[in-house]
Amino acid sequence: MAIRYPIVPENITVHLGAPDVAARNITISFTDYIANVASSEIYPTWPINALKANILAIISFTMNRIYNEWYTSKGYNFDITSSPTYDQTYIENRVVYENIVTLVKDLFDDYIVKDNQVQPYFAQYCDGRKLTCNGLSQWGTVSLANQGKSYLDILKYYYGNDISIKYNAPVGDSTASFPGYDIGPGQAGNPVSAIQRDLRRIRINYPAIPPIVTDLGIYNQETVDAVKKFQEIFSLPITGIVDKATWYKIKYIYTSVKKLSDLYTEGLSPDEANFQYRDILQYGDTGIEVEYIHYYLGAIAFFDNDIPSLKTNSVYNDNTVTMVSAFQEKYGLPVTGKMTYQDWNVLKKTYDSILENIDPKYSEYVDELYPGYFLSRGMNGDDIKRLQMFLYEICTKYKSIPGVRVNGEFDELTERSILKFQSDNGLRTSGLVGPFTWRKIVEVASK
Repeated sequence: MAIRYPIVPENITVHLGAPDVAARNITISFTDYIANVASSEIYPTWPINALKANILAIISFTMNRIYNEWYTSKGYNFDITSSPTYDQTYIENRVVYENIVTLVKDLFDDYIVKDNQVQPYFAQYCDGRKLTCNGLSQWGTVSLANQGKSYLDILKYYYGNDISIKYNAPVGDSTASFPGYDIGPGQAGNPVSAIQRDLRRIRINYPAIPPIVTDLGIYNQETVDAVKKFQEIFSLPITGIVDKATWYKIKYIYTSVKKLSDLYTEGLSPDEANFQYRDILQYGDTGIEVEYIHYYLGAIAFFDNDIPSLKTNSVYNDNTVTMVSAFQEKYGLPVTGKMTYQDWNVLKKTYDSILENIDPKYSEYVDELYPGYFLSRGMNGDDIKRLQMFLYEICTKYKSIPGVRVNGEFDELTERSILKFQSDNGLRTSGLVGPFTWRKIVEVASK
């Protein structure tokens, strides 16, 4: 299972002004940014526990902005602003204090979390003299530190006893959540799971959005219907497909209704950040993702002699490693024998390319090839008709399988037939047709 935990970025892009003011963006290291803000917001002569409490609040506030893609989801091309009205005070080229730099280097990969939540806490603060707020009082931390309180005690005083510090968070590149391509009917994976999770929660506040019942991370008709309604409500083109604009609008509304960028947050639990599809598949892994890989590798190997065609099942075994390694070498990927998200995208595009440019000498096999996306109720077209032709052959041989109409409409009869077929053949009874179900349908129909 894949959980999107926060990653401390190596760099951050700062807009030198308020969000809508024309100003430069600068990209600097995360630690330089935190040291600059801390040197602008607090005094280096304060007690060390006051300094630590303030620096952790600054880090956590910044991480919350980045993790929730607060500005990206609004269409901006930066992570945070330099304006204290919206974010924190950043002054370009200012002198930073040596003791603050030292503390930042020690604390930069720590941040505040609340309860058992995943997102960095939105650690709101103000100076406590000219301005007061519901969060941390910067000058108040000095009084508490002088009373002998630790930095954690100080933070709990302002943010509640249910907070803790996440220490030694991973550091790496801060990547955008949008996968880089439009997401639509028949696609599967973590991006689809994220869309479905977000729309389910948004629906509580916007009940006109139809429910999404499936939890397989597969973009089915009910997901199309929910996306269309969301697009209608928020004045987006009503396509049922999640492009970049729709993706970030969903993310922004989800963050807003859950108050993920708010002092009084509903929070994001580990279960909500937990997705079905793993980021890396390797030796010994089992499950539906492994079956997908085996189907695509087997099909590609049929047309490409550089990829060995080996016997596979639902376990990532020695044969999988050999086939994956050969595929990686052929397509200029790091040869690890493990299947990463990048490898998966190349694998899928390679298979799609074969479907689009199949050699005429293989034309007799065209109808047997999986169309490259999940088929589900509500869909229509030639691929559905191909599926129904195979099902028709099966139901004439096996009377337990309900009959279908070969009409190119994935209707109730088709779904009923698939559910029974999956049940009789030990497959996941989802009513959806992915590569594994497709392969079994073709195999049984051809007997």
